[in-house]
Amino acid sequence: MSRILITSALPYAAGAKHLGNLAGSMLPADVYARFQRSRGRETLYICATDEHGTPAELAAADAGLPVSDFCAQAHTRLHDIGRGFGLSFDHFGRSSSPQNHRLTQRFAQQLWEAGFLEERVTQQVYSNADKRFLPDRYVIGACPHCGYEAARGDQCENCTRVLDPADLIKPRSAISGSTDIEIRGSKHLFLRQSLFAGKLRTWIEAKRDHWPLLVTSIALKWLDEGLQDRGITRDLEWGVPVNAFQWGPNPDGQTPDIEGLAGKVFYVWFDAPIEYVAATWEWADARAAEEGRDPPQDAEWERWWRQPAAADVTYVEFMGKDNVPFHTVGFPCTLFGINETLSADGVFTPSNNAPWKLVDQLKGLNWLNYYGGKFSTSQKRGVFMDQALDLLPADYWRWWLTANMPESADSSFTWEQFQDQTNADLADVLGNFVNRILKFTETRFEGAVPAGGLDGPLEAKLDADVLAKLRELTENLESREFRKACASLRQLWVLGNGYLTEAAPWTAFKTDPERAAVAVRTGLNLVALFAKVSEPFIPFASETIALSVGEAFPGRWPSLDGKGLLDILPPGRAVKAPDVLFRKVEDAQVAEWRDRFGGPEAA
Repeated sequence: MSRILITSALPYAAGAKHLGNLAGSMLPADVYARFQRSRGRETLYICATDEHGTPAELAAADAGLPVSDFCAQAHTRLHDIGRGFGLSFDHFGRSSSPQNHRLTQRFAQQLWEAGFLEERVTQQVYSNADKRFLPDRYVIGACPHCGYEAARGDQCENCTRVLDPADLIKPRSAISGSTDIEIRGSKHLFLRQSLFAGKLRTWIEAKRDHWPLLVTSIALKWLDEGLQDRGITRDLEWGVPVNAFQWGPNPDGQTPDIEGLAGKVFYVWFDAPIEYVAATWEWADARAAEEGRDPPQDAEWERWWRQPAAADVTYVEFMGKDNVPFHTVGFPCTLFGINETLSADGVFTPSNNAPWKLVDQLKGLNWLNYYGGKFSTSQKRGVFMDQALDLLPADYWRWWLTANMPESADSSFTWEQFQDQTNADLADVLGNFVNRILKFTETRFEGAVPAGGLDGPLEAKLDADVLAKLRELTENLESREFRKACASLRQLWVLGNGYLTEAAPWTAFKTDPERAAVAVRTGLNLVALFAKVSEPFIPFASETIALSVGEAFPGRWPSLDGKGLLDILPPGRAVKAPDVLFRKVEDAQVAEWRDRFGGPEAA
């Protein structure tokens, strides 16, 4: 049985995370992880805070805190908010961890010694007002490609083009706002990505039928424009130090310029993807500590990442489209370079290392907007993750965001659509079904699963319809088509309501108690089934539903052979109706929230 390794894009330590961040990576990863666990597959869901780079330094300075303290607080806050949404990370690590420091340094050393790093003097922005070099993200200006006025020196978030600070029009310091800047030379390390262009294209082309078109299109666009070598060090204090003094010679016999690289750290987009691997190391160390064992051997966590031990692992990544280039180009080039060696005459040969695993499936998602515009903390537009949990329980958000996930195009949140859909799906369809069958069981069958009676044509048709829809739901989840999966699940719930309406046990009870018993027993088994298959989407409500009919939680995914599909509960088992599962979102609440968080007039 294949093991499933799942990572979602690391939330950055600086700044609040809005609903689009949740919908674009962490939530689909969690739905998929919960589904795979329910099928009995060994599953590991890894995430972490991305803590290095310029924004963390700036945010820490604004907060009046040392950057290490600021990031530690951000990590705790983001972890707690994630748990509040039911995100079932197996480990939520930190890119500033000792494990990531060691692994990043080790990877860089191997890249140097394999011939895939080289030193270059680059012309960088120096701020006379701030008396320091400005790393890419400290420089702001107009994008030369699309004209976006607030592009950063590393990437334009509007058109997603990767930039160098010198490309910007009318650049200025993000620290002081000063335009008194000049270009000075500084020595840095470059990953020779251009060497991997052919290998990378072959790898990506082979994914065309397996990855979303969005992902392969972005990756191939980069290659079509010409793959450039990429600087992987920065003039910063906060980050993974280079420590080049540990490195041996490259295939040309050259050793790094220790003095020229002193005081530099690795670029955040070099060390952040490595944290996926390092967080797995953190996870193994944490388990050993909990169990009172010595720190595990590398093989214990590397079995998820290195061949041949990882041969049975399917690695799945989830991220927003702005992160796709770094995961389809940058990180694969890092792994290609570690897995191979470049000889002095330019020939690629396999390294002596056990190869590190590349991603198998990459689910890239578009953006979730707010009334057609971007979420913005400064403009007080949109709902952010911590605020959302203060308004409504997590399952409301999980359901709506999954059902409207921006898979094929950008989608937009509006309070009116949110109200209509959650009221219809959660309150009227699922909540109403669970409540009315359990209440009826309490009042007419003494709160126990009734025995007696034989299934008839109505139950046979229901069995067939439920099995067909269950298979459809399963296929949609396996293929990570989340909007389709929500539609399939909702149709399952609708089948339950339709069955109760047609079977009408409240009417049959008066004239044919055994027929009523069949209908009630079938309805209660549908409740148990719904608890199992709804868990990846709405885990909190699913647990309540499962407990109401005496089922363990989390449950196992139903068998697709149809056997025992609606024969889950033994006759005589006590059941109890829960409190209202989903209260309707009222018009007054929508009006209040639209006023508080911005509405269509602010878009």
